[in-house]
Amino acid sequence: MSQPAPVSARGLVKTYGDIVAVDHVDLAVDAGDVFGYLGPNGAGKTTSLRMLLGLIRPTAGRVELFGRDPLVDGARALDGVAGFVEEPRFYPYMTGRRNMRLLADYDEPRSRSRIEGLLDLVELRDRGDDRVGGYSHGMRQRLGIAASLLREPRLLLLDEPTTGLDPAGMRDMRRLVQRLAGEGITVLLSSHLLAEVEELCNRVAIIRKGRIVYQGSLTELKQAGGQVWRLQATDVDRARAILAARGAGDVAAVDGEVRFSADEDAVAALTVALGQAGIGITRLTADVATLEELFLELTETEDLEEQAPGKVAA
Repeated sequence: MSQPAPVSARGLVKTYGDIVAVDHVDLAVDAGDVFGYLGPNGAGKTTSLRMLLGLIRPTAGRVELFGRDPLVDGARALDGVAGFVEEPRFYPYMTGRRNMRLLADYDEPRSRSRIEGLLDLVELRDRGDDRVGGYSHGMRQRLGIAASLLREPRLLLLDEPTTGLDPAGMRDMRRLVQRLAGEGITVLLSSHLLAEVEELCNRVAIIRKGRIVYQGSLTELKQAGGQVWRLQATDVDRARAILAARGAGDVAAVDGEVRFSADEDAVAALTVALGQAGIGITRLTADVATLEELFLELTETEDLEEQAPGKVAA
């Protein structure tokens, strides 16, 4: 018998008067995923995350975390779940270490034994006796990660975890997420740093104006975006004519090179044809659409019904 998914949301709706913040959102996060949840400001990401954790009640729809509904099962639904939405909150007049001890006592006193190791993990052990009110934003983010890990979660929800971190801190946070994923923790990551998501995540969902416009494999999303080949050759005009005659798509001579679209098998045959015609290839590269380009295409498109194949509208 298969185990319930870490996150299953069906038909989530949240309205505030006449404003529809979240519009029939379905989400499915599988065990072992590093799942990126993306969208422009105001798209409904944070509202969705709050509903997932039972912090606000959906107007319609249902959420299950490992098969339990937070609104039905209460705190039991959060067993094995940890994380923070927007930013972690602590008592500013207490030290980082004291905040951690207090959280451990509220949740599971035995987790006190893990505090020092977790402070060390997020590089705050030497600042553990400083008041949190004196922490930088980035330090509070790292303390939030440590506090989340007190519960030894199976599902970790992180909302913009690298906000306020310097480049080295961002790198260390990415490494930490990769390490946690390697230990079997499922991660649901909301971030506006698309390069970070591209590096960390295997699956993504993109929300626009409260609706999901893509959900699935990051690899499949990038493949659906296609790639453009750039060819530099000894005879650009003849190369362009041969590529067009052999069925390459979107063939054009631009800035002294030929640009065209074709799958990899077709490219292999095309290069043979060019060689047989006595045309030397001096350079051949593929430009693959970045996540940023695909994100902008999805979130700036006015008609959601005209999305490319593979994109799923909720």
